[in-house]
Amino acid sequence: MNCPSCGAPMHLAAGSDYMQCEFCKNIHIADPDDEGVRLTEEPSALSCPICGDPLWNATLTGVRLQSCRKCRGMLIPMETFVDLIEQLKAKQGDAVATPKRAAPNELRRTINCPKCHRPMEAHFYLGGGSVVIDGCDPCCLNWLDHGELMRIVRAPD
Repeated sequence: MNCPSCGAPMHLAAGSDYMQCEFCKNIHIADPDDEGVRLTEEPSALSCPICGDPLWNATLTGVRLQSCRKCRGMLIPMETFVDLIEQLKAKQGDAVATPKRAAPNELRRTINCPKCHRPMEAHFYLGGGSVVIDGCDPCCLNWLDHGELMRIVRAPD
């Protein structure tokens, strides 16, 4: 993304949810979606494993991830996944929701990793929320469909 003021390149500021101009230091803060994801207006080189559209670089509470504009799924690095959930749980306070049971047939779904294109492993997330997530251990990536992250965050401990 280029700066709307001077045209210089803008980059994601470290540990933040906003883009900053390298030259004039102008900032751009994208509007968050219903889960708080902010698209950075920088397309990723990867494609969505669900709908095939390009993934976009995004942030959520300062954590970098990639998100699909169409189906709104998220590709989250495994090394930041637990910290992201803890940050979101701390922000929400005491609000919890009764989790709906994940259907066992969700474990049979096969999607390919956007990075290596090998099948991802569908498994129950061992924390709360009764959510089936898809993971690629060699690439250290988790795929969550729209709404699954918030089901995890809002689940009782």
